[in-house]
Amino acid sequence: MALDISWPMVLGATIAYLATVAAYRLFLHPLARFPGPKLAAISRWYEAYYDVVLGGQYTAKIAELHGEYGPIIRISPYELHVADAKFFDTLYRMEGRWDKYSWTYDAFGAKGSTVFCSDHHVHKARRRAIAPFFSKANVLDRQALLHRNVGKLCRRLSDLSGTAVNLGAAISAFTRDNANEYIIGKAYNELDLEDFGIGLSIASQGAGMFWRATKHIRWFGPAVRAMPVGWAMKMADEGTKAFLRYLQQSEQDTRDTLAAEASSSPDTEVQNTMVHAIVKSDLAPAEKSFERIYEEVATVTGAGFETSANALRLILFHVYTNDAILGRLREEISSLTTKSSEPITLRQLEQLPYLTGVLREGLRLSPGVASRAARITDKDLAYNDWCIPAGTPVGMTTILIHTDQNLYPDPMCFNPDRWIDQGAEKAVVTKFAPFSRGTRICLGMHLAWAEMYLVLAALVQRFSFTIEGVAASDFELDKDNFGIGTKAGCNLMARVDPYEG
Repeated sequence: MALDISWPMVLGATIAYLATVAAYRLFLHPLARFPGPKLAAISRWYEAYYDVVLGGQYTAKIAELHGEYGPIIRISPYELHVADAKFFDTLYRMEGRWDKYSWTYDAFGAKGSTVFCSDHHVHKARRRAIAPFFSKANVLDRQALLHRNVGKLCRRLSDLSGTAVNLGAAISAFTRDNANEYIIGKAYNELDLEDFGIGLSIASQGAGMFWRATKHIRWFGPAVRAMPVGWAMKMADEGTKAFLRYLQQSEQDTRDTLAAEASSSPDTEVQNTMVHAIVKSDLAPAEKSFERIYEEVATVTGAGFETSANALRLILFHVYTNDAILGRLREEISSLTTKSSEPITLRQLEQLPYLTGVLREGLRLSPGVASRAARITDKDLAYNDWCIPAGTPVGMTTILIHTDQNLYPDPMCFNPDRWIDQGAEKAVVTKFAPFSRGTRICLGMHLAWAEMYLVLAALVQRFSFTIEGVAASDFELDKDNFGIGTKAGCNLMARVDPYEG
């Protein structure tokens, strides 16, 4: 006898199932006692509304929810968020096991990379293989590469003297050239392009939409990546085409580097790349496959593109729209100027307190990541009177800590002097984390610091930029692209003139 199932029965069963799930999550789930909006506790679609429909607004919503519910809140059926700087050192520390929340990071589709690896132990092994390559010592040894690109940027700007230039696009080209040449040993020469490769900058920033959508619609990312490149090129705009061409070139360069290293006569002139660091490490053979290494290359180079560029655009805006800041910077840097033809070194620049304060203030308002950084540990965590169950994703958001008025009075004011006062600096420096903290601290932070020191010092010594038509808010967080999404995007228009000081 055939089973007679009617649509009303299916509908009734579905409603009963959803009601049961909702009731469990509201009243019986281990996180049921934590405060927060009921809709967020019931379904991730609450977050999806702010992420996908409103375009990256869940970070702003989380800040609003803390104002309503307190310092610890439930932001999804499975996840907690804390907005209390005192908890920062507990959550982001070196001791113990700290997994990343796979739901967030798997949406990038790069599980083979160190950056997006969720498992603590796998991450530790991968990081150990490449950490020396990104060490401060290695960056110092290779600062000639950065000086070369600083010089190229300055020559391009000098050639454009007296005209309006998209300085923001030029900065993006500078950081891309640094990342590509440092990591895979290839000069892509974005700084030589007439428009500084702005299409690639736009596409890189647009990747945030792809990530947000894939978090909630899990088939979206794999479907897009499965599309033949030829089809994608036909449908794509110019920026996306530039991005796809870059990915193809990067993939081929990675493949060629691996093939050359495996040959009987490897190229001894190109041995200092991240690819070589992985191949020569003690990682298991499976970790040295082309697919795994290319995911590493793609994510680490990509991470170095717009993160530093965003901070530099914000810094340049504030420096060149505030004569007092610009004057103090020039005076301090000029103290290093000698008759020697040798460029000012990174070590020298790092000793300048005001320059360091300017860079810190830029990174405070434009840290590397806009999104929360959830961690999972195998032990219960204590926060005030709350016991957070082991295995619970719990996160904090750097930009919310960096703009906490209890730590930083008048937090949206760009004030390098807050880093000069040693008493004030000591009170906040342990909560200053533009590159995160703990076991997952950014691999490329020393490279980022180096390129920012060198390029800002060079620009303020050589150029006067006239910036009009934009406001400080155009370079501050506007949407969560995982990285900082701004209204200005990669744009910062400025008239270029030589500085005759």
